[in-house]
Amino acid sequence: MPQMAPVSIQTREFEYNLPGELIAQAPVEPRDASRLLVINRSNCSVNEDRFADLVDHFKAGDLLILNNTKVIPARLSAKRAGGGKAELFLLKDLGDGRWEALVNPGKKIPVKSILTLTEEITVEVVDKAAEGGRIVQFSSAEEAAAVLKNLGQVPLPPYIKRPIEDSSRYQTVYASVEGSVAAPTAALHFTPRLLGRLKAKGVTIGYTTLHMGLGSFRPIKEELLAAHRMPVEYLYIPDEVAGLINQAKEEGRRVVACGTDVVRTLESTAQDGGRIEAFQGTTGLFITPGYQFKVVDMLITNLHLPRSSHLVLVSAFAGRDLIFEAYAYAIAKKFRFYTFGDATLII
Repeated sequence: MPQMAPVSIQTREFEYNLPGELIAQAPVEPRDASRLLVINRSNCSVNEDRFADLVDHFKAGDLLILNNTKVIPARLSAKRAGGGKAELFLLKDLGDGRWEALVNPGKKIPVKSILTLTEEITVEVVDKAAEGGRIVQFSSAEEAAAVLKNLGQVPLPPYIKRPIEDSSRYQTVYASVEGSVAAPTAALHFTPRLLGRLKAKGVTIGYTTLHMGLGSFRPIKEELLAAHRMPVEYLYIPDEVAGLINQAKEEGRRVVACGTDVVRTLESTAQDGGRIEAFQGTTGLFITPGYQFKVVDMLITNLHLPRSSHLVLVSAFAGRDLIFEAYAYAIAKKFRFYTFGDATLII
């Protein structure tokens, strides 16, 4: 369900300079010890809090929607026929042991190449895919699943320069539905205790699914937002959660999205008045300034990459000028940015 950006918006309007030392290389402990940048749209203020105190910004009756996707260990080391090193980044399961993937070095791995994963297991490159990718074939779906389980590594973003000691820190504490190659990073801050405190205050929590693809790692290349196309991603909204959202909207209670992924999930199926339907399918929704939000009233997110669709979305939600004022504040106060960085709350 694509959303066209206004033709005149240039991608360079979503650039900013970030000192490299502010790019977080590891998560803080405990998860909810991160700082919280609070952006208030009603009075255009920017303040600081702690994520552990997030509950103070909620009211009884609020509905918090979380993404229960689970990151698959999608990165695989391999060898080319001549013995050179190669890498596979599995993106999408196409069924019957066939996967869409990125390969590296791409120029040295043409169609019909055979890549060796172990002495017993090889994978064949059978076709080209979009944006320089490949279609690769395992001997069976069962073999592919076993390879992921036994050989796969967590696919951390390229700006994180060292592996994390505990791969579970790149999963949310409630991750349950495998399929993403990128974590819903805003939700990495939640702990079971914090979720319990929210429930005790009278906040209802619902879970949807959106499996995020490589688009989470990539900046927008086109000069105009209108030329950008979001990758198509799988989403699922259960009947129960659709009912919770519709009831909340009817009763005038706030719907809080954790992550731009949840925003896109809910807004992809929204009708006028904020009513949504249970849905299982895909979305390519690209939310840009000028978009009229129908469901989401409050947003928990992280501090995002320049020229990213995430930064464009939060600018649509809060206004570009306010977001860039908040980012300037965050840089001056030395907040930690990106995947393992600090969080933002937009109210």
